Amino acid sequence: MARTVNGFMLIDAPHSALNNSGSDSGDRTENIVRTKTIRKGKNVYPYVSGQALRYWWRTTLEEKYGWKLSPIAREKKIAFTSANPVEYDDDDVFGYMRALKKADGGTVTRISPLKNSPLVSVTSQRPTEDFGVMARHEGDPVPYEHEFYSVILKGAFSLDLTNLGVFQQCERTGYRNMYKKLEEIAANKGVKQIENEWVMPSEIREKRAKETIQVLPYLNGGAKQTSHLTDVSPKFLILVGLEGGNHIFMNLAKEEENGKATINLEALKDTLKDYSDILLTDIYIGRRKGFMDELDSELWELAAEFGENGKKIIYGSLKETVDAFTEKIPEMMG
Repeated sequence: MARTVNGFMLIDAPHSALNNSGSDSGDRTENIVRTKTIRKGKNVYPYVSGQALRYWWRTTLEEKYGWKLSPIAREKKIAFTSANPVEYDDDDVFGYMRALKKADGGTVTRISPLKNSPLVSVTSQRPTEDFGVMARHEGDPVPYEHEFYSVILKGAFSLDLTNLGVFQQCERTGYRNMYKKLEEIAANKGVKQIENEWVMPSEIREKRAKETIQVLPYLNGGAKQTSHLTDVSPKFLILVGLEGGNHIFMNLAKEEENGKATINLEALKDTLKDYSDILLTDIYIGRRKGFMDELDSELWELAAEFGENGKKIIYGSLKETVDAFTEKIPEMMG
């Protein structure tokens, strides 16, 4: 069974327009930018697409840890990376799909070891319309509009440690990672082959896995940063190692009657008890001071009283929590 890192995070977006959808067909003017939203009944929830989050994650890994990103090529309406996870870190962690010529190996695909949800507002909110003008030129000013919101975004992710740095040659979508040229590159780089499986050196696998998680406190990106400047790094984060691929932290955030977002600590406690038999590590909870300070005493109490199957809750500042957790990754990878 796969060994995975499960993560849950909250991002504070107090005056933001992090992911936009352009204008709607029914808008009264073409010069307006809408934020992305979803509806549940009559309620509206701003969100950031999973693709946008992955883009922030990938570029921050390049900036912070110097990841060698796979070059992108384009043929007509199709764009693709090099599909070379041996030489390019992101092709390994973020997966790929590329249609090669039949003589070169045909279509190859790799399921991403890193999986993530969109970032969705915990509370319902209709975005605010903001009006502006461009008036630095001669003649009439040009009006424009855009939307922004003030919400807390929730997101979940998992990192498959078992398959990170491990490449398959299997006639099944997502598991046909290898082709002739890549096999030659792998052989020259000292990648170990066991039948139809290629395994990167352990130090490379561990480095990629650790940095994928360690980069979270530095996460940056998002639209409209010149006029809204949102810090998109997590302000609340839960990390744990699990045996299995299911995500157990999907339903922890909730909206209170006063419209505020919070964490359902009873739901967290019950979830950890229910799944204590598949926990591979202690549960690491990090929180940035100044964010949800009202939960601080309850989190300390939960950490003090919790203990299931030899596992405990470790609670502290966000970065020290991430650093402590990532030290457990080599042990989980075996």
